[in-house]
Amino acid sequence: MQAATSVRANAFPSLTQALLAVESVLLGGGQRTARRNAWTAVIEDRRRAKDRVEAQHVLEAVATRSS
Repeated sequence: MQAATSVRANAFPSLTQALLAVESVLLGGGQRTARRNAWTAVIEDRRRAKDRVEAQHVLEAVATRSS
């Protein structure tokens, strides 16, 4: 009887690693930094918008309760 052969983990790069490799080939360092900065700004804007909506709900609840 033959022993089971071990399967090598991470034989293929993850999708994220593959996309980062393609990005590094296609984009120069400055473009990559600008794109990442823009995405960070989008994420931060979304977070602030979510915080505004939550604050509005709290204020409306307080106003309704005190009326």
